[in-house]
Amino acid sequence: MKRKTGFVAQDDVLYPHLTVLETLTYVAMLRLPKQLSKQEKMEQAEMIIMDLGLSRCRNSIVGGTLLRGVSGGERKRVSIGQEMVVNPSLLLLDEPTSGLDSTTAQRIVATLRGLARGGRTVITTIHQPSSRLYRMFDKVVVLSDGCPIYSGHAGGVMEYFASIGYVPGFDFVNPADFLLDLANGIAPDVKQDEQVEFHGRLDNHSDHNSTKQSLIASYKKNLYPALKADIHRNLTDPVLSTSGILSSRGCENRWTTSWWEQFKVLLRRGLKERKHESYSGLKIFQVMSVSILSGLLWWKSDTSHIQDQVGLLFFFSIFWGFFPLFSAIFAFPLERPMLIKERSSGMYRLSSYYFARMAGDLPMELVLPTIFVTVTYWMGGLKPSLLTFVLTLLIILFNVLVSQGLGLALGAILMDVKQATTLSSVTMLVFLLAGGYYIQHIPSFIAWLKYISFSHYCYKLLVGVQYSVNEVYACHELGKECRVMDFPAIHFLGLDHKWWDVAALTVMLVGYRVLAYLALRMGH
Repeated sequence: MKRKTGFVAQDDVLYPHLTVLETLTYVAMLRLPKQLSKQEKMEQAEMIIMDLGLSRCRNSIVGGTLLRGVSGGERKRVSIGQEMVVNPSLLLLDEPTSGLDSTTAQRIVATLRGLARGGRTVITTIHQPSSRLYRMFDKVVVLSDGCPIYSGHAGGVMEYFASIGYVPGFDFVNPADFLLDLANGIAPDVKQDEQVEFHGRLDNHSDHNSTKQSLIASYKKNLYPALKADIHRNLTDPVLSTSGILSSRGCENRWTTSWWEQFKVLLRRGLKERKHESYSGLKIFQVMSVSILSGLLWWKSDTSHIQDQVGLLFFFSIFWGFFPLFSAIFAFPLERPMLIKERSSGMYRLSSYYFARMAGDLPMELVLPTIFVTVTYWMGGLKPSLLTFVLTLLIILFNVLVSQGLGLALGAILMDVKQATTLSSVTMLVFLLAGGYYIQHIPSFIAWLKYISFSHYCYKLLVGVQYSVNEVYACHELGKECRVMDFPAIHFLGLDHKWWDVAALTVMLVGYRVLAYLALRMGH
């Protein structure tokens, strides 16, 4: 049924950084059957662009609230095009002219009329159309408080209501305005100023309700029997019955494309859309400015200033715990409308979307921390060893992935940016305090907090690869060399059991992402 029906929501849910052609091409790749070649799917997208009059803006980005792109009417036609890709026999639209000017609205309805003339059934809700728009419709259904008061040809509406005693008080009235008044219970034979004078207020519920009940009763008496007989005749028609049997014959696969094909298309689309956000000038400036400032503050701090070096390592673990976490929180709440729309149309599996998202995040999320660590590590005067630098970088990247996983899980569970941000702030504050740098002797009844803090494990690993057990440093207070292991902060952490720390981070890495997937699965 999903493959034969298209639904266009009132709000256009589109990726703002994709072009019109890219938007329709990706939809074609996901929704058209795997028996078609890639070239045939692209040709279908091109055909939709021509049919909807989008050739002029085919290479323009769609845009959105904060990004200038195509016009509102063109954006609506792109939304219609997404459903037309599969050539549905039934197209449903929810207020397609909402928020558009009269000229643009007329173009949209003219486009829909052309689709209907092509052999499709087009059903749309519309509020207060102009007389020009109204004349484009073949049939109309008028509802009052959810109950029908008219159903039939658009051209016969005035004649019907005149036959039951509802005639507009003047000529050349817009039929849509007349119908809207009737749907709200406003009888045409009573003027507004007379209502105000007689009742003392414009909105008289008793009169309006009586008008509505009269219209509903007239519908049930005059129109409903013929409509019921027509429906019964169609259901018992042998041709329609045979076609229904043929359409339901066999067991149709739920997905038109394979898991791997969905993964590849979603990965390409995600990389193209999110690169603008991940590599925005503001984010690059933020990371680079902090890295350079950190390098200057910790400029050439050798082991004689071991307290400063340990502070830099802890800063690594905290900064790259906070930054990815708060970026990842927004991922699923912001993409939720798109996910609901595409999943409801049977476009792809949730697992293919999730793994494409995870794979696409790797190059997006790991480039900036690599640059950050490279700059700050060598400016900060940490151990001048290539192996130590590489291990430090790998630990930071591991920490980034764990932090990002926690952000994804919180965002998927709450699906509310404000709530997720608040909870993340509290969580990271706890991890900060229990990380082992500020407080070394935590009371036993609350000491378990450090074991759920990924910042603690990251900090411990960073210290472990930076210093060895037999390494010494200059003690200025004692005027001699002291063992690194005797430094209080390092002595408290310890330099052993590194593999246990790696194992703990691995469990968190997998656990957070499984939790995020389960939260998405339960929400959809």
